[in-house]
Amino acid sequence: MNLLRPGPWLLFFACVSTPAFAEKPLAPATIVVFNKDVPESVELAKFYAQKRGIARDHLVGLSVSKTEEIGRDEYDTMIRDPLRAVFVERNWWTLNEPRGGPITVASNSIRFVAMVKGMPLKIRAASNYPGDKPGGPPIGNRNDAAVDSEVAALGAFSDQISGALANPYFQSYRAISEVDNSAILLVCRLDAPEVATVRRMINDAVEVERTGLWGRAYIDSAHNSAPGLGVGDRWLAEIRDQLHKVGVPLIYEDTPEIFPNSYPMTDCALYYGWYAPTVAGPFTQPDFQFARGAVAVHIHSFSASTLHDENANWAGPLLAKGAAATIGNVYEPYLQLTAHLDVFNDRLLHGFTFAESAYMSVQTLSWMSVMVGDPLYRPYAAWLGLEEKREAEKASSDWRAYHDFAVKNSALPAAEFRAAAKQFAARTRNAPMLEDVGLLEAAAENYVGAAGCFDLARTTYVKRDDILRTVLHEADALAKQNKAKRALDLIRGVLRIVPDAPASALLKKMEMELRAVKPPPPPSNQRRP
Repeated sequence: MNLLRPGPWLLFFACVSTPAFAEKPLAPATIVVFNKDVPESVELAKFYAQKRGIARDHLVGLSVSKTEEIGRDEYDTMIRDPLRAVFVERNWWTLNEPRGGPITVASNSIRFVAMVKGMPLKIRAASNYPGDKPGGPPIGNRNDAAVDSEVAALGAFSDQISGALANPYFQSYRAISEVDNSAILLVCRLDAPEVATVRRMINDAVEVERTGLWGRAYIDSAHNSAPGLGVGDRWLAEIRDQLHKVGVPLIYEDTPEIFPNSYPMTDCALYYGWYAPTVAGPFTQPDFQFARGAVAVHIHSFSASTLHDENANWAGPLLAKGAAATIGNVYEPYLQLTAHLDVFNDRLLHGFTFAESAYMSVQTLSWMSVMVGDPLYRPYAAWLGLEEKREAEKASSDWRAYHDFAVKNSALPAAEFRAAAKQFAARTRNAPMLEDVGLLEAAAENYVGAAGCFDLARTTYVKRDDILRTVLHEADALAKQNKAKRALDLIRGVLRIVPDAPASALLKKMEMELRAVKPPPPPSNQRRP
């Protein structure tokens, strides 16, 4: 049974499977929507418009409730109807208004919408809405939604609010500017617990896309094969494979537990994980900070229930810790109707904007998703030569060298790739690459090769937490070779030097586990008969 209601623009929208990337200016196709009754919302709107070169007549101020949650009547009268009027008055839309027939959008010059802090976040459920025909549970009878997801479907002139609206841009590989006659709006939110955080997010997006987003990825799988939930792990496993192909070093946690609090997480440029109800793990450490421009997403039903508390759920805390962009849910969305993170990550890597990548990854509009970050942010545009190459080369030689190597050698068989990568990384003393190749060797159960990579990475790194993380890898690889004593010696030697480091708790835990391991029996000297 199809639980999604069709959209009136489906006849005007064509998705294709061949990648295409347009270098058209994005500012003329972008509007900024703010709450004119909230001074900080007004100032943030002006700040963003100045940073992105957006014309003043593309700023839209609405008088609307200051609360994060509003009712359906407030949405209709304070957001939906005023926005539709502005789109017509400023000639952004051309409408077809046949006598006695449904209104449709014939042409649309606006593709991106930046919804600024101060605008409501979500719409509570309504009862007895005129013209609505609720369907069956669990989706067809729901009409609560994210404000931004409703605005994305602003061109769907219908009183049917129950159920989710099919997203015609889902899984597209075309820039939204290349899609003719599309009424869909790619709505992202410039919002966070603090005004200063929103300003930093805007600055980071503008600056980082000039050089590219460099750093390590951390992927936290739930190892959950329960019916209906295993798809989440499959998304994350696919992201792991995507990142290996382009030389982004990554840590892949595939146990049911999340990354522990004391895990030495450094240079985190990408984070994908699930499924904890509220922020946990290394992100709760006072000194944790994402790499500048980081994209971080944790799958949870209520991950963006509020964006104004740096300790609640996931979206707000991730942004407060330095992420530039995230995706979340304001109410229960059901897993398949959340962002398909494998699609999202793939489109980012291909140079699409944050808004395009996010909306390509969701099946539905008029539903629960909220995309938080600069809609025009292209974290990997520099990889495609869309920005000044000199700027990109300033970022970090180790990260760039691994990316360039991986792209040039991606066609090699896996074992040959690892051998060539290890040789290259050892020669150039590229510690992040050595660590990543070691993890690839360990995944292939070549623990001898893995330990060798970790040993060299450990002696090459200079940051304490990088060294400690590599020690954890190396000790595990030694243990898997039945060399528990060598692993113990390594751990104890490190603990004598940094006994009070946060990661020492993990080293001590591993030490206790290794002490419990029985040594293998000595080889027999008896000859076989």
